[in-house]
Formats: sequence, C-alpha cells, structure tokens
Amino acid sequence: MFEAVRNNKRIAQVILAILIIPFAFFGMDAYFSESATGNEVAQVGGTRISAYDFDQALREQQDRLRATAGGQVDRALLESAELRRVVLDNLINQRVLALYAAENRLVVTPEQLQATIAGVPAFQEDGRFSLQRYENLVRAQGMSPATFEARLAQDVRVQQIVAAVGDAGFVPEASARRFLDAQLEERQVREARFAADRLGADATVSEEQVAAYYEANPVRFERPARLQAEYLVFDRASIEQKVAVSDDAVRAFYEGNQPRFGVAEERQARHILLTLPDNAEQGEVDKVMAEAKAIVDTLRQEPGKFADIAREKSQDPGSASRGGDLGFFGRGMMVGAFEDAVFALDKGRISDPVRSEFGVHIIELTDIKPSSIKALDEVRDEIVAELRAQEAGRRFAELAEQFANTVYEQPDSLAPAAEAIGLEMRTSDWISRESAPEPFNNERLLNALFGDEAVQKARNTEAIEIGNGTLVSARVKTFEAAKRLPLDEVRSRIVDELRREQGRKEALAQGEATLAALGKGESAAVTWGEERTLQRGAPGLPAAAMQAVFSAPAEPLPAHVGVHTPEGDYVIYRIEAVQRPQIGAEDPRIAAVASQYAQLLAGRDFGAFITDLRQRYDVNINASALQAQQ
Repeated sequence: MFEAVRNNKRIAQVILAILIIPFAFFGMDAYFSESATGNEVAQVGGTRISAYDFDQALREQQDRLRATAGGQVDRALLESAELRRVVLDNLINQRVLALYAAENRLVVTPEQLQATIAGVPAFQEDGRFSLQRYENLVRAQGMSPATFEARLAQDVRVQQIVAAVGDAGFVPEASARRFLDAQLEERQVREARFAADRLGADATVSEEQVAAYYEANPVRFERPARLQAEYLVFDRASIEQKVAVSDDAVRAFYEGNQPRFGVAEERQARHILLTLPDNAEQGEVDKVMAEAKAIVDTLRQEPGKFADIAREKSQDPGSASRGGDLGFFGRGMMVGAFEDAVFALDKGRISDPVRSEFGVHIIELTDIKPSSIKALDEVRDEIVAELRAQEAGRRFAELAEQFANTVYEQPDSLAPAAEAIGLEMRTSDWISRESAPEPFNNERLLNALFGDEAVQKARNTEAIEIGNGTLVSARVKTFEAAKRLPLDEVRSRIVDELRREQGRKEALAQGEATLAALGKGESAAVTWGEERTLQRGAPGLPAAAMQAVFSAPAEPLPAHVGVHTPEGDYVIYRIEAVQRPQIGAEDPRIAAVASQYAQLLAGRDFGAFITDLRQRYDVNINASALQAQQ
C-alpha cells in the first residue's frame, strides 16, 4: 500500500551511496545487451563491458579523485594504467554479481523500489517523501529518475547477495572472549634508552673519513638540475571574472525557468481503502463498490467520523491506524486514478469511490499547500552565477583551443598567447624535480619543462592540463644543470652523519651487552624511566616495541626485551607486572568484538566469493584497451 515502506537501514545506505560513489550499477538491460560495440575492454560470462562503459566509469572516478584532492591531482595518476585496472576490476566485479543475481532470479518489484525510495530520509521533508527533493538530488548527480531507479534496483539485487554472504560469518563466543582477553591485557614497563645522538656526539671524525665518505656517496651531495620558468595559467575562473551578466539576461532566465524557483502544490489527504484485485469477478466488484458508496453516503452526512471509520474499515495497514492520513504529497507520488481524484477535489470534500490497482478508495482532501515562486531578488545571485558559468564554459572551450594553438605555433615566447587571451605572465622561483610548487607539481608539466625541447631549444611547453579544467604552458627562463657540491660546502653534514653512524653502532653494542647481562640476572648500570602501563589493544609505543613487550613471557618477572629503533637508538624495556582482565559472562564488549570479527570474516568471505564468480563466469580482458593514454 502507500505506506508499506520497509524499514531497511542497509538498503537506505545503499541508496545514499548511489548518489555519491562513482561506481553505481547499471540496469540489467545494459548488462546483458549483446549488441556489438566493436571495441570492448572485457567479456564476462559472454557479456561485454564496452569501451564506452569503461570510459564513463573512469571519468567518474577521475572526477571523484579531483574533488577529494581539491582539484590538485597529478594527471599522470589520472591516466595511469594502475587506475584504469582498478576501474575495470570494479566493473568486472559488478558484472559477475549481476550475472549471479540474474541466474538466481533475484528481483526487486516496482512496489519494493517505490517503498524503498520513499523511506529514505534524504528524500523527505518534514518526515514525508518529497518528489521535488528526490528529483533535485538525483538530477544534481547528472541522472534522470529513471536512470537512478534502474541503478538502484540493480544495487538492491546485489545487496541481497552481499547480505547473504556477509551474514554467513559466525564467531564463537569463546574465540571473541580470547581475543578480548588479549586486547585488554596490561603490562607495567620501564625503559632504558641508549641514545645514538648522545653516544656519537663526541666521536672523533678524521679528514680521511670525511673525504672517503664524500667520494663514496656522490649522489647524496649533488644539487639536482634546477630552473626558473615563465608561465601562463589558463582556467575557467580567470574567464568568469571577465564575464558580465546583464539585468535583462537575468530576468529572461528567471521568467523562462520559474518552476526551478518555486515549490509545487502539495495536498494532504486521508483515505479508506477496500482492497479489490484487478482481476476480480464482476460480482465482487459490485459488492465492494456498494460498500464504498455506503461509506461515502455516511461520511457526507457525518464527515467527522472519517478517522473512526478508517481505523475500523480501511485495509491499508500503514495509514488505517492514523485515521487514513497520508500526509502531504505532490503530483507524481500516487497512482494515477488516486492522484487525479485528489487534485480534482476542493478542500474538505469527500470523493466518490475511486478504483485503482490497489482497490477502491474513499478520499477526503484535508489541506492544500499552494505553489509559490521566489522573488527575483531572492534568486538573482544564483541566476547570475549560473549564467556567468555558462558563458565562461562557452568561452573556455573556444579560447582553450586558441591558447593551445598559440603557444605551439609561436614557441619562442609566451607573450603572444598572453596578449591574445589576456593572461598575466608569471615567473617562478627555482624549481627542481624534487621540489616543485604549484602548478609545477604536475608530473607531465615537470617532464615537459625539464625536457630537451624546453631546456636545449628554449621552446614553450605545450598547453598541459593540470586538473580541474586548468591549462598551463611554461618556458625556461634560467637553467642550471645538476652539479656536485664542493666538499667544503658539505663538510659539516658529513661530520654529523659519521658521528650519528658511530652513535648508532655504539648504542646497539651497549644495548645488546646490557640486555644480555640482565638476561643472566646480572646488575646493569642503567637509568630506568618512569613506570608506564601499556595495553595491547591501545598501542602506546611504536609497533616494533609493542610487539616485543607483549611477546615476552609473562613469567618470571621482571623480564627484559630490547628494540633497535629506526632512529638508531637502542631501548630496553623492563616488564615488571602483567595484569589480565576479569571479563564477566555478560560483558557487552564480547558481543562487540564478535561483531567486528564477523565483519572481518565477512569481508574475507565476500572477497573469496567474488574470486569464485570471476572464475565461474569466464573473464577475458582486452589488455590493449587498458593502456594508459599518452
């Protein structure tokens, strides 16, 4: 019925995910179409993944990466073979799940789909489904409602599979308890540190050692090639700043698109439903219609009884308990015959019996929210922004080609392009491959700028897209080749490094000797730090130290373990006490751990399930179609 919305949080999460993730599923027809494209990237179980589908998914993922990184994404990453393979693997996984769903006749009925969409909070206003909000959210993602619903239906089918596989995971209580015991175990420790910097601070370093280190490590003391560049940045923002929008254009747009700036009329109604199958015999139809007419006659004489009669006689389980109230809704929310009747009624009037696919309805119109249009002044800024963006987009497409052609056809200077497009000539500080600020932190631009054409022949780079619709062309102003720095310039660096190395060796030697002595029960002249409590499940030390401390035997105590740190220090940990928790049989943490463990198992099982499906449905990949674009 109209209110038969299943309260399924898992499905609601799937719907919201479709609006934000790049890899929403396509409809079943698109999956199983056998029309030849002449250019597919893969075949899965006899079905094709076309180059068009792959390119669309790749663009969506690239857009998502740009949005996540604020538009600053290296184009080399966006065009890499690795990203293309990830996208294709995702499409293949979707396809094998769709094939499995079709093979096992998993279906989503129109009624289920309608109820699912209506039950999503993101599509509701004041707790009621809003058709306008639904359509706006869907269209904001570049989809029509029909496309969204096709994708949603397929996602729900696949979610049925995911739930079935995931729910199969089972974690015994004993296993969860043992895991929790281990995670909550605490150990009291003290540490003694042999610091490499301190031990090496007074080490003697000879001139011979310095010279030998300098000769043995030439790359460490090489200053990389560097340059200063002149460059032009051409982007949509620079064009938008120059676009003027007239008042006449704003008014014309407002008058031509008023539905965008208004709220459609909504009506509130209540109904009494008498169910009647579509294929009912005429005798049954006559009987139900007669009952409906009798109810209408009663209500027109005593309209105040509508709620009581609805609770008593209505066969809509969702609304009967509320006296038949359906809340506010707009056009397109209800089945045709019902909607037509509601929008033909005057407020407070009761309809004649209305036949729909659900049965026979007696309807009372209880309230009306008239449509309203926002004043021009309220939406002026929105319109100006949109018109400016439209005009900038048109000009950008035209000028981008001119910009690219100019920097290529007149390669000895950027001035002609700057003058033709109206761009500011900019100059960079020193840039190297290892240290490049924006916009030169783009691999393709950096490679072009350090290439022979730019360095040896002093030519402009081509116009290179660095992401988010931004083009850059640059040329070398000053270039310095890589060179080895003089010994006198790096002498102090070498001395410091040799002392650190000697300190690391001394720390290791002293630390291991001390640990060995403590292991024999001998005393050691070390200073122990303050006692601290560590818990296995809440790391308070680096991973290697935590592993060493909790791998040590719990008895006899004290116990000692040593760790050589990445910085070169050697640390001995003295374990003085071990405390194991007392966990009650009803401790809620046991169930929480079991749930988390079950999720891990479900993820493992689902990965194995996908692997099995990929073998079952015979996946063939066109390797050439995955090559990164140059």
